[in-house]
Amino acid sequence: MMMGLGLLLLVFMLGPCLTPPTLAQDGRYKHFLNQHYDAKPSGRNDAYCDTMMRRRGLTSPCKDTNTFIHGTSNNIKAVCEDKNGVPYGANLRRSKSPFQVTTCKLRGGSNQPPCRYRATAGSRDIVIACERGLPVHFDESFYPPKP
Repeated sequence: MMMGLGLLLLVFMLGPCLTPPTLAQDGRYKHFLNQHYDAKPSGRNDAYCDTMMRRRGLTSPCKDTNTFIHGTSNNIKAVCEDKNGVPYGANLRRSKSPFQVTTCKLRGGSNQPPCRYRATAGSRDIVIACERGLPVHFDESFYPPKP
């Protein structure tokens, strides 16, 4: 009985170590897509931000700033490769070409729902972190220098 419990405990403790990294990475990629990807937006105004932030589960508490990238997921993935990306700082990649984006910024002082957002639509290079060829983090702080 004690031997069986010990073996069960060992399997339970080692389980996370034996999980293939691709499963964890797939989860991070899916999280990235949920937070930052919208191929074909229906409008890019304040109502779009209010709806998308709520639909994507980013309003409990209200997320201060979030950017949605518009385009194909393959074009975004290409930033992780030399096709459409270049190294940028430590462990980040900057796109070689601009993407259409909509940045949603929280209006008001409270991070408690109901959340209201101000939309800023534009086009810019994006900066992302990649793992095993897939985007897993969007760098909200990157803004290209103004000419």
